[in-house]
Amino acid sequence: MIKDRASGILLHPTSLPGQFGAGDMGANAYLFVDWLLGAGQTYWQVLPLGEIGPGNSPYMSSSAFAGNVLLIDLCELSHLGWLGPQDLEPHPGFRPDRVDFSLQGQYRLERLGRASRNFFASPDDAMHESYTRFCIEERAWLDDYARFMTIAGQQEWRNWNQWPAALANRDRHALQLFDEANGEKIGFWKFCQWCFDRQWRRLRTYANERGIRLIGDVPIFVAYQSADVWAHRELFELDESGSPLVVAGVPPDYFSQTGQLWGNPLYRWSIHEETGYAWWIRRLKHALEDFDQVRIDHFRGFAGYWEVPAGEKTAINGRWMPGPGAKLFDAFKSVFPDLPIIAEDLGVITPDVIELRDRFGLPGMRILQFAFGEDESNYFLPHNYVANVIAYTGTHDNDTTVGWWNSAPDQVKNFVRRYMGREEIDVPWDMIKSLSSSVANTVIFPMQDILCLTNEYRMNYPGSVEGNWEWRFTWEQVEPWHTIRLAEITADSLRCASLGLAH
Repeated sequence: MIKDRASGILLHPTSLPGQFGAGDMGANAYLFVDWLLGAGQTYWQVLPLGEIGPGNSPYMSSSAFAGNVLLIDLCELSHLGWLGPQDLEPHPGFRPDRVDFSLQGQYRLERLGRASRNFFASPDDAMHESYTRFCIEERAWLDDYARFMTIAGQQEWRNWNQWPAALANRDRHALQLFDEANGEKIGFWKFCQWCFDRQWRRLRTYANERGIRLIGDVPIFVAYQSADVWAHRELFELDESGSPLVVAGVPPDYFSQTGQLWGNPLYRWSIHEETGYAWWIRRLKHALEDFDQVRIDHFRGFAGYWEVPAGEKTAINGRWMPGPGAKLFDAFKSVFPDLPIIAEDLGVITPDVIELRDRFGLPGMRILQFAFGEDESNYFLPHNYVANVIAYTGTHDNDTTVGWWNSAPDQVKNFVRRYMGREEIDVPWDMIKSLSSSVANTVIFPMQDILCLTNEYRMNYPGSVEGNWEWRFTWEQVEPWHTIRLAEITADSLRCASLGLAH
């Protein structure tokens, strides 16, 4: 449960300014922390920090534990002597407003490869000791991740069940021979994860020392093409060949008339229960080493999940299946007594989801853009909030608030005017102020709303695989009045960071 009033900003690090084609953990991340502090904010919420998957989605990572190596600050590697000045020349094709994932990915991986070779050839004993210690401490997931990435690269990213049988089936002798023949590449992936870990922990420390708390995002499901599924087949609903029997999705909803077919393999929850939910506990522990709180995406899947037969083209022909429910959260609570978890409880919410959320005192989510389609009893209207919720103008899946307003039908706009008590609506600031004035202890605003951006700057279109996750801002867009106005609203609603840290 979150008890103190506070507010924050939703911004993924890739959306930060920077010279290398996308935001990263470099100087601009620290400047953003400073900006949050100046604007009176307490929270910085991000999307999943794992490796990106199909469609560049951070929700389809090749590992539930690894960080996105494309977020590594190349300048720090240069300061350490592992890259030269010529390596920091930006590509002329980089844009300040959009991420070209293919271009910046190739650029960064080439330089990470050079840095890795120079690191291993360097005589810096202290850094080598740090690297070795990291590899030992994280070996439970790191060894399989590094192998997986190396094999997948050699196999041109074919699904792991299409690899040579000995590697797909993890024959011990075959893996030993592979490790011996591919030590440099395996070492490269471990080096990248060590760099990610060092840099993220330094950034988190910087933020925490200034009263800024980090909220992470843990997708409930993992990608089929991941080290987790390859290394732990028994934990997932797979057939004898390793292919999924059923896959994840959601039924038709606000975002899609045919539902959303995510395609992730589903968990074999009976096996998880037999192990005391050990894999999930390790996953949450790892996330809480990176963040002060974590939002678990698709929380309702723990109460009941939508199971779609593998091979279906849409999510329509699925069925609800029972999730692990309180058993999993009892296991969590035995290790993490405070349960610093935010329940993403959007979509089709049934009484069992509410009961599970409330039984463990977890804050749910309210989205203001969803509030104006019915009447004053609408669950998402601010006067219907309770203290233990996280309220948003919109999420990464929503349009920007300006975009939402511009496309809203007249009856919605008229409802907003009546609710706000004014004919002229200042979008998005009236929405921001309405949330800040509510009883919700925590409110979060997408950075696009602070900058009053239109719909072409939204982050994601659910159900679409093209053009997502690419938006970036520039410091030139952040005018002094943005900061001052947000700070004033935050202070007026008794959410200012100086009044106490929310945790």
